[in-house]
Amino acid sequence: MKVCHLITRMIVGGAQENTFLSARGLHEAGHESVLMTGPSPGPEGELLRQCGRIDFRVEECPTLCREIDPVRDWRSYRALVEFFKKEKFDVVHTHASKAGIIGRYAARAAGVPLVIHTVHGLPFSRIYPAWKNAVYIQLERMAAKRCDRIYAVAQDMIDQCLRNHIGRPGMFKVVYSGMELEPFLTTRPDPELRRSLGIPDGAKVVGTLARLFPMKGYVELWRSIPEIVKRVPDVHFLLIGNGILREKLEAEAVERGFRDHLSFAGLVPPAQVPRYLALADVLVHFSMREGLPRAAVQALAMRKPVVAFDIDGTREVVLNGKTGYLLQPGGDTPGAEEISELLMNDEKRRAFGEAGRELVKPRFDWHTMSDTLIEEYTKCLELKKKGLPLP
Repeated sequence: MKVCHLITRMIVGGAQENTFLSARGLHEAGHESVLMTGPSPGPEGELLRQCGRIDFRVEECPTLCREIDPVRDWRSYRALVEFFKKEKFDVVHTHASKAGIIGRYAARAAGVPLVIHTVHGLPFSRIYPAWKNAVYIQLERMAAKRCDRIYAVAQDMIDQCLRNHIGRPGMFKVVYSGMELEPFLTTRPDPELRRSLGIPDGAKVVGTLARLFPMKGYVELWRSIPEIVKRVPDVHFLLIGNGILREKLEAEAVERGFRDHLSFAGLVPPAQVPRYLALADVLVHFSMREGLPRAAVQALAMRKPVVAFDIDGTREVVLNGKTGYLLQPGGDTPGAEEISELLMNDEKRRAFGEAGRELVKPRFDWHTMSDTLIEEYTKCLELKKKGLPLP
């Protein structure tokens, strides 16, 4: 098969890692794999620069961008139609909302036999105004009519789509977002790294693994830190990631007197993330919008319980009272009680961690994801060649 994976940008992020591994899996299975992306500058980092040697083809669409820009979006659409016609792909597989909308229209216009989309996270949310949600929902409804299959990284994504009349039930399937789990299963804490980050000996460590951006939950965590410090005086917070909020977060921590309890790891290459995450005792993930958080899966693979907001697909891996705690967004000090309890109760923390590893280990290896996608492409193309409808 000849397959194109399309995504808006290849920053360091979960949807981007998923897309890269999907393209890599195709190539390693002997198919012709092409990854098409827009430019990817910014404080999040460029994923492709950190992936070492890439054996499959990567193309850039210069006008493809995350922001809504009618002129650039029209140019991207025209460029993609021309590219898809020229390359004669068997499958175009789009990822995330912006590339998903433009790419599905372009692939259908170009006559691509099989058009697939993956929902990594939905563009509409309860935190957005109604008018904005209405626009995004209508765009997703229209785009769904221009593809054959929609995969989602969590069942909750499918449920939300169907509640909003996006697509039809038979076209959806959960394909969990695969990742390279082995390093998270095997990496052990590195005392030298711990010292280099300024984490005191004997301190219990709360980790975060998310960009320092709005909606990633740092504002909510900052409300809770003073209360957690009061309950667990030797607690330390390790923040893995970078972004536009860093200076503001540091300044507020100084002002409120808990800067000494923080270590900012900055932008960490994906291959190094397991070394840093291994230093944590608990992961906090207060993101306000998710598909299914890869950070939670990675932490659970390392036997780290997770305290997270009950958002979208998070509940499919953070099982309340079993692998961590789920919280409703809001409150004056969200998660302070649950985080403190896990830090002080070694037995419960270990039990949650073990249950978490048992849950995620068989589901989230990237080879499982890749094999599933290749099987789906093959099955759908065979039915189309025979003139039969897809189930």
